[in-house]
Amino acid sequence: MSMGDYDEAEHERREQMNTVDVASDDERMLYEGTVEYDSGDSTEALLEQFREIVHR
Repeated sequence: MSMGDYDEAEHERREQMNTVDVASDDERMLYEGTVEYDSGDSTEALLEQFREIVHR
């Protein structure tokens, strides 16, 4: 077999290695809660900081 020839046995072996077994009792859980984030500086302040970084 030369370099690049299709090897079906190798393909099947790799498929088995990469297969994930999913149990039938696995269910997606619903998330109930809140997400908060602090955007910090204003847009203008962030743009000014970016300009300073670029011009260094």
